[in-house]
Amino acid sequence: MEFKSLIDFSKVNRDMPIDGLNWFFDHAETISQRNVDRIAELGGGIAVQHRMAYQGEYFAERYGTAAAANTPPVKQMLDSGVNVSAGTDATRVASYNPWVSLAWLITGKTVGGMKLYDQDNLVDRETALRMWTEKVAWFSNQVGERGRIEVGHLADFIVPSKDFFSVAEN
Repeated sequence: MEFKSLIDFSKVNRDMPIDGLNWFFDHAETISQRNVDRIAELGGGIAVQHRMAYQGEYFAERYGTAAAANTPPVKQMLDSGVNVSAGTDATRVASYNPWVSLAWLITGKTVGGMKLYDQDNLVDRETALRMWTEKVAWFSNQVGERGRIEVGHLADFIVPSKDFFSVAEN
């Protein structure tokens, strides 16, 4: 079920080095560990969106719960050293609401309540929040300019009504 690319990026890299370019794939729900490792080796990234929070039941019904268990394999991507960010792809794939995505990343549940992922494919709240903030800066080539609340960074932030680190996961 893995996407077969027409482009071998390692061959492209030999002919025209891509080192230092912030290139990435979107979504990558069905990516294999082999391709995660290839992306990491070439210094690329993966921008994940929470499509499965909305379509997990349908995916599991069509391809089985085992196939759905790593759609996408976020924790493995992070552990492999790939640059990984989170977003919504609003409103193309899912709602623009970031809280749905954050809950999906930390619980592995769809909006319908189906548990898609085991603990080994979940991230903690801090990692999920960093995927939405600090990690996004790499994708826009703005590391050191945005994604953190610190001197010298752009001041784009929100003040939620409750503490993200202590509210219920849902």
